Amino acid sequence: MSYKYECGDFSQFQEQLKRMRDLDDKIIYALNASLPTESFKGQIDSEAKCRDLKGKLDSGYGHRQEVIKNCILVCADNVKQLKEKRDENRDDIAVGKQFKTEQRKLRLFQAELSVEDIIRERTQKTLRERCRLFVNVDSL
Repeated sequence: MSYKYECGDFSQFQEQLKRMRDLDDKIIYALNASLPTESFKGQIDSEAKCRDLKGKLDSGYGHRQEVIKNCILVCADNVKQLKEKRDENRDDIAVGKQFKTEQRKLRLFQAELSVEDIIRERTQKTLRERCRLFVNVDSL
């Protein structure tokens, strides 16, 4: 999954994150589709399925974290540049507005890191609960 990440438009960035969080959002479905019912228990390697799902989730977490942090850096740099411009010319209302808009966007990007933590915690809890019968949950 190769996306071009847009940090300039926050709503577009959120759409990208939504697509990247698809597996987390559909974790119950993924587990139901991957793990066998009692009658099919011996036909599927449930431990491998759980580990594979965990690997995909971890990969997604790392990637999203990297993307969010990158946008935070880009936005923080923009804020710094706009602050310098604003400090040079206090009468430029447009630069002042742009500075405040970029500051708000920076806070939104930073808040996404907290959202990521919540999503990760929720998904990991679900994974551990469903996979505990097939694999040592401490290793997940």
